[in-house]
Amino acid sequence: MINKVVFLDRDGVINHDPDDYTYLLEETTILPGIINFAKQVKAKGYLIIVITNQGGIDKGRYTHEHVAAVNDFIEKEFAKEGVKIEEFFYCPHHNAIQACLCRKPDSLLIEKALHRYKADPSKSYFIGDKWRDTECGEKVGVKGIKIDVNVISDNLIKLID
Repeated sequence: MINKVVFLDRDGVINHDPDDYTYLLEETTILPGIINFAKQVKAKGYLIIVITNQGGIDKGRYTHEHVAAVNDFIEKEFAKEGVKIEEFFYCPHHNAIQACLCRKPDSLLIEKALHRYKADPSKSYFIGDKWRDTECGEKVGVKGIKIDVNVISDNLIKLID
């Protein structure tokens, strides 16, 4: 079976992005509309996978444990509404410190996810609030949809086949 995926960026798409690193649970707020959007995506037969850059780890601003706590919180909030997030993939590197292939706009994480979930890139989407998100997907044949930071439009679902 070939799957189709809606890839989501995390900060600014799922949770509010304060324009600084999001790593404290008490500062993590799920954006209005994202869970309803996710329900609609699931109803159309898509898997949901999160791909996020977390370069603050490389910079020493926060830890892998901070990222895991925020991801777990998001996963549980979605699960409360009956929405399963298949997996979170994140890059802990920052290009100011080291080069890597997993930091968006590079595509290693999305390639891993496509392989792991046997997904067809031509039937998948990447929704992000920065060009590096959509570019990451487009490098491997996934259609990119750029949205405004912290804004989930009611019309977003109309862009997903």
